[in-house]
Amino acid sequence: MIYGDLQFFDIIVFGAIAVFLIYRLRGVLGKRSGYESTQTQQRTTKNKPKPLKKEIPPLKDDEQKLSKIYEQLDSFDHKSFVDGAKKAFEVILTAYNQGDKKTLKPLVSKDVFEAFENAITQKLNNPKSQFFSLVVDGIEDAKIENDNIKISVKFTSEQLVNDDENTIIKKQDVWTFEKHKESKSPIWTLVAT
Repeated sequence: MIYGDLQFFDIIVFGAIAVFLIYRLRGVLGKRSGYESTQTQQRTTKNKPKPLKKEIPPLKDDEQKLSKIYEQLDSFDHKSFVDGAKKAFEVILTAYNQGDKKTLKPLVSKDVFEAFENAITQKLNNPKSQFFSLVVDGIEDAKIENDNIKISVKFTSEQLVNDDENTIIKKQDVWTFEKHKESKSPIWTLVAT
């Protein structure tokens, strides 16, 4: 009989300890009421910092027109764009010289593709032509129209035929690349040459 009374006594002691702990925790942590939560929400919305104006990185003199793009797009990086434009120039021109319409089609607009296709059909391309050097001379224009970014890049390229340096031809081209401003794709489409 004594053993049963001890169990009952233990339950009462543990219950009293639990009530005491809950009371102390409530005193330390506090309790939430609807009024306090709206007050907290109002305080946090009032104290929200205003978005900072995006800082435009240093641009070379021949890249200043890209500041228009930086002002409107957070994700734009001119160094990646210029590197990509150089690679695109080489890939597109090599595909054109080789008559590789399959490589050209996804990289250029419909109008540019038709112009390249006609030139390939008329055999105006030279499959023996190769790159010797390529330099980006600067940005001719940069704008956003109808949610499309358009950037015109001036290139100076040197090409040779059959690895013969005596056949080097120096050319200057201005190519315009376009991409929708919401696009996450790294690919820019060539829309004018």
